[in-house]
Amino acid sequence: MKPYDVIVVGGGAAGMTAAIFAKRRGASVLLCEKMTKLGKKLLISGAGRCNLLNEKLDASFYGASARELVARIFEQFGKTAILDFFSELGLPVCSDETGRMFPVTNQAASVLRVLEMELERLEISSALNCAIKNIEKTGMHFSLKTEKGQIFHAKSIMLCGGGKSYPALGSDGNCYAFAEQFGHTLVEPVPGTVSLAAKNSWCHLLQGQKIRATVTSRIQGKDIRTVSGELLFTKYGLSGTAILDVSDEISIAINREHLQDIYVITDLIPFMGEVALVEELSRRFEKGIARSHLLEGLLPSRFFLPLKEILQKADASTIAHLLKHKEFKLQGTRGWNEAEFTAGGIPAVEVKPDTLESKRQRGLFFAGEILDVQGRRGGYNLAWAWASGAVAGNSI
Repeated sequence: MKPYDVIVVGGGAAGMTAAIFAKRRGASVLLCEKMTKLGKKLLISGAGRCNLLNEKLDASFYGASARELVARIFEQFGKTAILDFFSELGLPVCSDETGRMFPVTNQAASVLRVLEMELERLEISSALNCAIKNIEKTGMHFSLKTEKGQIFHAKSIMLCGGGKSYPALGSDGNCYAFAEQFGHTLVEPVPGTVSLAAKNSWCHLLQGQKIRATVTSRIQGKDIRTVSGELLFTKYGLSGTAILDVSDEISIAINREHLQDIYVITDLIPFMGEVALVEELSRRFEKGIARSHLLEGLLPSRFFLPLKEILQKADASTIAHLLKHKEFKLQGTRGWNEAEFTAGGIPAVEVKPDTLESKRQRGLFFAGEILDVQGRRGGYNLAWAWASGAVAGNSI
């Protein structure tokens, strides 16, 4: 059998994009996907809406060790190129008030379908339910053996198998081993953009309660990041957009570096300064408002349960300070089945910054989340998938 010019391993966002751009350059392409359908993880992105990218797209929204690489890739295929790509595929895009960009249908299925239509138009061969068992370099070609015993040959390989988040949808980290056998190292993957575990009575008493809050991550006494957003109390700890946005550094500290003394500090009344809150509580005391109703209009009534003891005894200043600086000591994070992204992977310094070809093995390319790029929540990881897939595909 004549070898393909390139075999793309992984049929997610990066893999489909890489296959499209390689075929547009005239290469013969085989797209291998271990699941029974392409783009399964793409369908759940953005809560099913598919947050394609962000209006504020630059390297500052990615991990520090990868920013130089990300900047080089976005110079070749940045926001304008991504939007032009989807416009060409017939997918209009709109943005919300935060700068997140979505298909106008608000359906991830629309994104997947236009990509599938382009794969079909280009007559790109796809092998579904095709799990790669082994990859070897023999002479000038790569040989890939599947778990079913099939053998494919290619001049080049693109590893686009993603990280380890949502393993049931195909991302289980299996491509890391292929990279390592060709001399690559691995930054230990840990769950990214993930809910946090905290053994705290507040979480039990308030489980299911959502509020707007400001949250600060604190690792061994140092404040790392502060964000505002939704805070959700759960039976296991804390979740919501604010928690997800501060979780990456926390997850690395807990799961990779095995550090302790890690907290999130929550401002439960972010719409009012501490001095103003003291004055408001003092005014309520003076009016003779019952302590059981002291926080009405400031917090949902359920907060009386965890605050019952302090509300009965403390003065306005003590109560205000607690509400503005409530600490939650963290014991861990939730696992891969709940993590939105992966922090870790093949180091950015091990690929060529203009082509994403391996510095260790000629003809081996990478795209997407398999690289240790670690974009923030808000469309940045998918933006990296489109950009890196396009650049890798154009490099064939």
